[in-house]
Amino acid sequence: MTSHFEQEYQSLFTEELAVAGGKQVLNDPYLHRLQRRHFYLFDVLPLFGTLAALALLAWRPPGVPELLACFAMWVVSGLGISAGYHRLFAHRSWQTTRGTQTLLAIAGAMAGQGSVISWVAMHRRHHERGDRDGDMHSPNLHGPGKRDKLRGFLHAHFTWMIAHPYPNVLRYAPDLLRERHLVSVGRRYYTWVALGFVLPALACALLERSWGGLLSGFLWGGMVRMFMLAQGIWSLNSFCHLIGRRCFVTRDRSRNIGWMAPLIFGESWHHNHHAFPGSASFGLAWYRIDPGFWFIRLLGALGLAWNIKVPSREQIDARTVTHAASWSADSQ
Repeated sequence: MTSHFEQEYQSLFTEELAVAGGKQVLNDPYLHRLQRRHFYLFDVLPLFGTLAALALLAWRPPGVPELLACFAMWVVSGLGISAGYHRLFAHRSWQTTRGTQTLLAIAGAMAGQGSVISWVAMHRRHHERGDRDGDMHSPNLHGPGKRDKLRGFLHAHFTWMIAHPYPNVLRYAPDLLRERHLVSVGRRYYTWVALGFVLPALACALLERSWGGLLSGFLWGGMVRMFMLAQGIWSLNSFCHLIGRRCFVTRDRSRNIGWMAPLIFGESWHHNHHAFPGSASFGLAWYRIDPGFWFIRLLGALGLAWNIKVPSREQIDARTVTHAASWSADSQ
């Protein structure tokens, strides 16, 4: 679901993208080097940071400040991705003020999953080519066998981010390129990622008045938080295109995994989202856990969100199919 390349529209690539014109994707060795650098920094390094935090448990187990920092930063960066990057910027399923847009773009950047315009371009490409040639993180393009499915799972969950064709943002995100405040946020992407580590580290250091608090805040509020959030978001690419339930006929092989919804802000109603990509609600029903949508509704109650798009009951019923029919359609 996510892109891990951050410099799509700035400096060296402004002219290259213009020359690319109508090209759908760009393949360039320099782009791939940047992608690999981002992969090592924000996908591999948090894994080792999490292992370090676990190794230090006997010496310095996390206290209340560390756990609160981890949870708070997980919520902030997670809502930045779910309500901001995904539902607001990629699908325009609701509207808000420029100030709220800026804050959500910064919060999403703290997740370390790419700048907002890059992420949106990648996600729109995924919807356009879902589980077909051109979908860079589908787990279903490696063959029908068990070993093929395993390779597909590993690719979709992790290894696709090492290097991949890069969607031309002039084609996939021209609306965001016209928003100067979003371009400005994107250009400072690394600053926001760093802030996501500095804030919990300083908070824990001040609360505990120790250098140990600085270290544990950095590890638990930064590394562990980023690693946990990434596992949830990557699961949309892997698990949610391999296992789970289907209620609608879609061109892709997306699935719903309801039990994961509280862990990834309602994003695991992934099949619902592919059936109704313009909906701010992924659960499509009040009784389904969808924290990303609840947050948008809260903003609406505060007067900070409007034009919140949700399909009617009639629209949902008209597209609903039986379980057997959905499997039959999916196998075609």
